Amino acid sequence: MADMEEFREAVTAWAAGDLGAPARDLAGQLTVRTAVLLEGPSDAAAVNALAESRGRDLAAEGVCVLPMGGAMSVARFAGLLGPSGLGIRLTGLCDERERGFYARGWERAGAGAEQEFFVCAADLEEELIRALGVSRVEELIEAEGDVRALRIFLRQPAQQGRSPQQQLRRFLGTKKGRKIHYGRVLAEALDAGRVPAPLDDLLAHL
Repeated sequence: MADMEEFREAVTAWAAGDLGAPARDLAGQLTVRTAVLLEGPSDAAAVNALAESRGRDLAAEGVCVLPMGGAMSVARFAGLLGPSGLGIRLTGLCDERERGFYARGWERAGAGAEQEFFVCAADLEEELIRALGVSRVEELIEAEGDVRALRIFLRQPAQQGRSPQQQLRRFLGTKKGRKIHYGRVLAEALDAGRVPAPLDDLLAHL
């Protein structure tokens, strides 16, 4: 039986130049109604974790959470999936500095104003750290067994003079897979009333 992961893989291959027939077939089989276009897998981890914490199964709802491998790919993915392609409703989450890529991608795909995307002030990691607070994030890093790595990192000359929020944000990107892991960890730790607005608005929009 086909699942949403197969559809994600088919769309990613299509965007890379493969044939689109597998993605088209799977979109119909799975009744995909919404594609959430995200810059990378750490964003997907956070979105999925928050949805699960609210008792939602996005795949079962026909929602495909799709990391694209960078915001510069958004026009390609939006064109394949949006009104000019498969006709799937589009939404997404991006960093402020990538807003222009998303706006142009939406426009080229013929997506209307009702198909919104949501914007983080710096990036999603910064939003999550700000929502949780430095002390809570440090507690989570310790609970995950990374406190020694954090202490070594904080002693580096390049980190001196940076704010604790900036240091933590940089730390999350220093090892392959760490941003993805902590995307889920930080999202799962959010209190219901302290979810960053872009993430909360995205989930409400789905």
